[in-house]
Amino acid sequence: MDNNTIYIIDVTNSDGVQTSRLGLAKLEKTMLNLYLDEAGVFQSEFGFPATRHETNYLNANLELAEIDAMKRIRLGGWMRAIKEDVEEGFRRVPMLKHVNLSLSTSRQMIDVKFMGEYRWTDIIDAMCEAVVTAKEKGAETIGVNAENASRTELYRLITFAEAAKEHGADRIRYCDTLGYDDPFTIYERVKALVEAVSIPIELHCRNDLGMAVACSVAGAKAAIDAGVNAYIITTVNGMGERAGNADLVSTVLAVKKSSGFENKYHLDEHVDLSQAWKICNYASLSFHVPIPVNQPAVGDNAFAHESGIHADGALKDSRNYELYDYTEVGRGDIERIETGRLITTGEYSGIKGFKNVAGKYKLKFRDEEEAREILELVRYANVVTQKPVTEDEMTFIAHYPDLARKIMSVQP
Repeated sequence: MDNNTIYIIDVTNSDGVQTSRLGLAKLEKTMLNLYLDEAGVFQSEFGFPATRHETNYLNANLELAEIDAMKRIRLGGWMRAIKEDVEEGFRRVPMLKHVNLSLSTSRQMIDVKFMGEYRWTDIIDAMCEAVVTAKEKGAETIGVNAENASRTELYRLITFAEAAKEHGADRIRYCDTLGYDDPFTIYERVKALVEAVSIPIELHCRNDLGMAVACSVAGAKAAIDAGVNAYIITTVNGMGERAGNADLVSTVLAVKKSSGFENKYHLDEHVDLSQAWKICNYASLSFHVPIPVNQPAVGDNAFAHESGIHADGALKDSRNYELYDYTEVGRGDIERIETGRLITTGEYSGIKGFKNVAGKYKLKFRDEEEAREILELVRYANVVTQKPVTEDEMTFIAHYPDLARKIMSVQP
């Protein structure tokens, strides 16, 4: 990896899916991993290895990466920094290579959430034991998460990070769990932390005060200024608990286009903004959450002009009122909407209707038996997603039927 670079770790499939009253089917999580890979995202925190209903999905996605269906993205698992959880996670997902191990570090959490059951030294000991266990089980990279870092005394945070590094951790995740930091405080705290410990930093910022993106890029700037790589934690469309997380596309735009970052701070060269439109709309469809009209880059009004002064300026030269071109974020293609007869696929579809839809998607089958096998999987996909199967989902199922079956099989 390049030095002094900002990388993206997307946690839609671990944090975004914890949005209250919402969620994703395992097939939808898989599609997001594939889209994140196409978008050049460094790592997807793709789920919870110690959680039973994730097992088939996690193993199947690692198999997809093994056969190069995913070209570059790392798939990382989230576990509590507890030895027993790490052992269980690797027992269920033995191919796992990248993990993040998490424990709370603030007095609020230790004294009130844990109700005095653990002392500060117990937190340090449990985290170190978990890191060592993950190394023994074959983890190639380990991030250690300091939950509620923004409400943890700096000296304690330094002690926590030093212990993690000494026992083999590769990165520390600074978690602004309640969105408590502002861009100025997170810059000062992250810079001081890195200067004391010299370890790459992950920035996980919440949006409770509407500053998740601002705090994320400020924290990344602090890490780079102090001489280490930064890893910004994002979710697609900012999904997440309460007010959500740092939005993936907004964060990338902030690093690439803002006056203080453009040509000064290096974003991972593999990030491809042209995938923004596709991935954001797929997440919106899958979460059943419309994209806000004014969302940067992908909202309906992101490139819309009505007032005379603005319309006149945009028509003369788009740079008068647009900081970047809509084609940069994957917009501009003509999308066909069927307004006449429409054949869709669902849990009760028959072979004739299925073949009609598959033909439109240019899918071909060896024989009738294969077509019926894929139809059965497509029916099941509709059952688990509760929406019409998309073209990309059907194509994925047709290309990888055995893994698709495994992904959609959730066993208690």
